[in-house]
Amino acid sequence: MEDFVALALQLGFTCAAPLDPAALSVREEVRDMCAADKCRIYGRNWTCPPHCGTLEECRKRIAGTQAGLLVQTVGQLEDSFDFEAMAETEKLHLAHFHALADLLREKEPGVLCLGSGGCRLCAGCAYPEPCRFPERACPSMEGYGLLVNDACGAAGVPYYHGSNTPAYTACYLFPTKTA
Repeated sequence: MEDFVALALQLGFTCAAPLDPAALSVREEVRDMCAADKCRIYGRNWTCPPHCGTLEECRKRIAGTQAGLLVQTVGQLEDSFDFEAMAETEKLHLAHFHALADLLREKEPGVLCLGSGGCRLCAGCAYPEPCRFPERACPSMEGYGLLVNDACGAAGVPYYHGSNTPAYTACYLFPTKTA
């Protein structure tokens, strides 16, 4: 795992730490927040609820993993209205996230890549048409029912870095090896 932490930091993430998948709890209330549709993509994106699977299916996928890596990109805003810096931090995070996801898929087939918010690999999801890149599409941590604050705590990574410091968090969960 130390090699993956080093690789994540080399690619530009601010923080990277091992994450024990057994410490993750799939929560109905997180999925309920998705259903409230504040992001306006609930039911309109292949990687978000309800299309990313039932909570039981998500729970089973997580249970089939043995190790994890939590990554984070932290930005710095001039003030709480610095939307340009916030968007730039998110853009950097997504670029780092997908670059590492591609590398990890080569090294660890079956890795479960859970992003920050919806997939956004494409400018707009093809839904209801078939996904353009099903082998690269990544559901969100929240869509899987994970409370990001809890995942950060389990990895020993701060969720909150202070005022005017947005943090985008994602994780990669590695499948259980079979003999």
